[in-house]
Parts: sequence; structure tokens; C-alpha cells
Amino acid sequence: MRCDACQDRQCRNDKDCFRIGPESLKHYNQEIADLARIASSIESRFYGQKNRLEELIQFAHDMNYRRLGIAFCIGLSEEAALLSGFLESEFEVFSVCCKTGAVSKEILALEKIDPAAYETMCNPIGQALLLNRAHTDLNIICGLCIGHDIQFTRYSKAPVTTFIVKDRMLGHNPAAALYCRYIRKRLRQEP
Repeated sequence: MRCDACQDRQCRNDKDCFRIGPESLKHYNQEIADLARIASSIESRFYGQKNRLEELIQFAHDMNYRRLGIAFCIGLSEEAALLSGFLESEFEVFSVCCKTGAVSKEILALEKIDPAAYETMCNPIGQALLLNRAHTDLNIICGLCIGHDIQFTRYSKAPVTTFIVKDRMLGHNPAAALYCRYIRKRLRQEP
């Protein structure tokens, strides 16, 4: 299976190369069908007209979500505050910083940036648990580290979307690594 290498892309029409259509449809309960319906509606109504933040707000409205959670990296506190500011005029917003719980990295024997200093671990499970307690309708990832985003998503009871993907080197735009030939060249040279 390598859809990225396909030149045909007839799945846009009616070709089911892997015969996965009928099996996947079995998973479309009412909640998932609603998500699919609203996502498709936003795509068809606003294709190329709204940015990701506008789509997020529209999606939350169309899904009748009222309580939005933001799980953010402490390094993106400013961005999280800006995001909250945009959302709080229309939704009840709850935000949780990654360092919540103030758990030492030493407890889980996690590698530290400075081995001699105290360092609080990122706690994406704690973030999810707190937003679960807040009974959020939708949780938004704002710059969680790779791996922490996975843990958060696994423990969140509410659906999760990503607003910012952390990339310290590329201004939180990891797709830039695909577009920049200098970065592509470096990636091919490194083991």
C-alpha cells in the first residue's frame, strides 16, 4: 500500500483499490457521521476561502460545540492566549499548559535538557484529564511536542484537532521541510 506513489488516483471517482469502503462505513455511528457531514460541508462551502482558525470556529459552531479545550506547550503560551482570545467571544474556553502537575522528570527517569537542573516534565495525560473534567466538546492541540500530542489524543475523551504543530526550527510549519530543497537535501544525507 503506497497511495503516495499512485499516478491514477481514481479513488476520487469510484475506484476502491483496497475494498475498504464497506468496512469503514461500519464505523460511522451518529457522532462520526456528524463529524464527516460537517467537515464535508465546510470543505465544500469554504474551500480556499477560510484559514484554519476560521474553519475551526465554523466547525465548532456547526457541530454545536460550546466548550473548547486548548492543550498547549508552555513555549507557545503567547499563541495559546491569542487563540483563546479569538475563541472566548463565542465559546467557553478551557486551557491547560503542558507543565500542569509540576511532575519532576526524575520520577519517570526522563532525559533532561540540563542534567544538573530541576526540570518539570510535560504532562499531556494530565492535560487530557483536566480537560476531560471540564467536559469539553472539542480539544485543540496548540504546539505539543511530538509524542506528547499522541499521548494527549489517546487520553482525551473529546475529539481532538491540531491548530499548531510544533516545529522549533521551521516556525511551527513542518511542511516547510518538504518544500525547501536545502532541508530535503540535508534530510537525505543524515542517517
